[in-house]
Amino acid sequence: MAEESFQEKSEPATGKRRDDSRRKGKVAKSLELNSALIIVFGLLILYVGGQAFVMQLMDAARQAFLGSASVRINAAAVHNFVVEGLWRFGLIILPVLLGLTLIGLASNFLQVGFLFTLEPLQLNLEKLNPLSGIKRVLISRRSMVELLKSLLKIVVVGLVAYSALNGLAEESISLMDSDPAAVLGYMTHAGLMVGLKVGLAFLALAAADYMFQRFEYEREMRMTKQEVKEEMKSQEGDPLVKSRIRSIQRQIAYKRMMHEVPKADVVVTNPTHLAIAIKYELGTMTAPKVIAKGADLIAQRIKEIAKEHGIPMVEDRPLAQALYKTVGIGEEIPEKLFQAVAQVLAYIYRLKNMMPQFRKN
Repeated sequence: MAEESFQEKSEPATGKRRDDSRRKGKVAKSLELNSALIIVFGLLILYVGGQAFVMQLMDAARQAFLGSASVRINAAAVHNFVVEGLWRFGLIILPVLLGLTLIGLASNFLQVGFLFTLEPLQLNLEKLNPLSGIKRVLISRRSMVELLKSLLKIVVVGLVAYSALNGLAEESISLMDSDPAAVLGYMTHAGLMVGLKVGLAFLALAAADYMFQRFEYEREMRMTKQEVKEEMKSQEGDPLVKSRIRSIQRQIAYKRMMHEVPKADVVVTNPTHLAIAIKYELGTMTAPKVIAKGADLIAQRIKEIAKEHGIPMVEDRPLAQALYKTVGIGEEIPEKLFQAVAQVLAYIYRLKNMMPQFRKN
């Protein structure tokens, strides 16, 4: 047992282990990728539909200010005024919120597919252990990686933001003589461009984080060779038990087959290595049928039973080999072997002063 605990996890995770992990909510997923996609697509939505969005807000504000002069100052009137204003504002921003929600859902679906489980919400006392929590936060490999990732995000996003803003510094000087509308429009456009550049940088980092999360997930899911063996045993059963079951099944099949040998019309032999018992009932069978066959010791036993019950035996090496290789127990003789088998049966029936009439399928 001590050696097993130090085995290297060199084997890829099995399907069962992956399914169990997925049911527990443990999947390869990057939360940062969700955030980055929401930021980028949110800015794109504002860039494309920002003007219409602002016009709707201005119209709502204009109507609110115009109607405020006729509002009576009492609790009910003020309440209705505020509720109506919030309702108008909600309808304006609703398409944006729906778009961002769909983006978040699509990002999750693309990463992990459809997954619904409540197991991560179950109470785990181990997570409430302060010592374990301190170890996870301060000492674990994952915490160090998360710290390095955070520092890298700060550096990269900061550099991209500084570069974008630095490029706007010279252009903004020309706004000193512009009217307020032009200044506001320039600031809005410049802000969106800076946000998109920062968002794209964040998206690149998030994509790299997703690849890292997949790598970490595969590393954590790896199994030792002993774990793979134990899982195979649990799924397929103990090999020793399965071997014993197969042995019992073979014994039952052997006894059943030997019980059928006395019903045969003829036994075709090799002569020593193979024996095939054939039965044909005129009027009830469309073709002769192999009711028993075997090689070596089984063939010897078939011949012994045939001799005990007076079953004729015919030596025909090519026919015996063909029947043994191509026809299973309980199966009818194939059409390509009809003639050879018919000759054997005809010979036997001539000895009994009988002639069979074969019918082909």
